[in-house]
Amino acid sequence: MAPPLRRTGIAVLGQVPWGAHVCLFYETKQDLLDAHIAYFAAGLQDHEFCLWAISDPITEQEARDALAQGVPDFKRHLAEGRIEFLSGREWYLKGEEFDLQRITGGWHEKLRGALAKGFAGMRVSGNAFWLSTDHWKDFLDYEHELDRSLTDKPMIVLCTYSLRASRGVDVLDVAHAHNVTIARRQGAWEVIEAFAADGEASTLTARELEVLTWVARGKSAWEIGEILRITKRTVDEHVQRATRKLGATNRTQAAAMAVRDRIIDPETVSS
Repeated sequence: MAPPLRRTGIAVLGQVPWGAHVCLFYETKQDLLDAHIAYFAAGLQDHEFCLWAISDPITEQEARDALAQGVPDFKRHLAEGRIEFLSGREWYLKGEEFDLQRITGGWHEKLRGALAKGFAGMRVSGNAFWLSTDHWKDFLDYEHELDRSLTDKPMIVLCTYSLRASRGVDVLDVAHAHNVTIARRQGAWEVIEAFAADGEASTLTARELEVLTWVARGKSAWEIGEILRITKRTVDEHVQRATRKLGATNRTQAAAMAVRDRIIDPETVSS
């Protein structure tokens, strides 16, 4: 069974649970390339299907060249169909039309294909080229819908945004649509807190901590109920309370925050 926590390859992030929706603000093109070398190298090593929707400021050839130089055995992975490149504009704005359901449905179709081929899951990256377009609100709605749709999916998504092209309000809007937001500035990584915990993390009950730990290990509410001999409804209630106390927006974000802040340790329980 594949471990529920996945290596991101990005040091400031460490490991994240399946369903993680991460935002990365980059300063330079090299920042963007370096992050993807680490991100996809980890995914390929851990037998995940990797998918990169590419758009400005880099070309597909630049992406391929960077990965070929920085990822061990990249040519073999590419030849074996372990990584795929898409045109970001064609994927997100097919025929210059934005269709939220088509895009999220497309990711899930790719995931089903990856699982059918025996991959542990899928990791995706897409670069935001729409900041200066008329589609900003549509894409922000898409980010929120994607965040909801990732629950219980063996999938990790990295969304990348240019710091130079983003206004302060854009940073805040985007951060609120992701589980975790990080930035690369002047060669250094920073973590941007999307949602500040309300100070109630210490009031998590023993059962809430236990349930949240199993969430971090990739278990569904039904599976957690079977393990703990409680109903799925009771599990959902514990998760909802823990999520609210942590200031998170969903179960995946709550688990990611709890792991990051060492509130829980998924390795302390056994299946």
